[in-house]
Amino acid sequence: MDIDVDSASEKEIRFTLGGATVAFANAIRRTGMSRLQIFGVEKITVYENNSSIFDEYIANRVGLVPIETPEGYTDKDVVLFTLDKDGPGTVYSKSLKSSDAKVKVANGDIPIMKLGEGQHLRLEASAKLGTAAAHARHQAGLLAYEIDKKDRGTFNFVVESFGQISAKEILVRSAEALEERLDEIKKQLKAASKG
Repeated sequence: MDIDVDSASEKEIRFTLGGATVAFANAIRRTGMSRLQIFGVEKITVYENNSSIFDEYIANRVGLVPIETPEGYTDKDVVLFTLDKDGPGTVYSKSLKSSDAKVKVANGDIPIMKLGEGQHLRLEASAKLGTAAAHARHQAGLLAYEIDKKDRGTFNFVVESFGQISAKEILVRSAEALEERLDEIKKQLKAASKG
């Protein structure tokens, strides 16, 4: 297999994968989009909300804010975010304050809601690691490819990060996740052949 990187930035990588099959290209795409461990808000407690917006709507908006996901965390780790804002004004994702300096919102400019004069919003949100196979809030980005018209074994990939991890890290973690799954299959096959 050959990889030729056409362009690369923190948010996006475009590369050509040669000498591969459709099944392999699709395995990379599916793993990167659904199998990576990414922080996402699991639970929200609204302590005060005298705005005209329902708590459930606010919880949905907060729950989809991308959260930076550094390495070294496990699915047992919980990071708390607090938000305490008075109106009037727009409440942005940067108002979510993390209990862990390494784990913060990936984009502080996402509007959550507008508060009017005298309105107040106070909530707490807990974030945990999960995969997009369970919920979209854990999706790290988009991966897509097209098959080269001249060479059916060549795939033109684009990887776009939502900000939790870089586009390069999406590819690295995808490769690691694929390798882990293949190792598990190998172990199970060896165990089955002994029985």
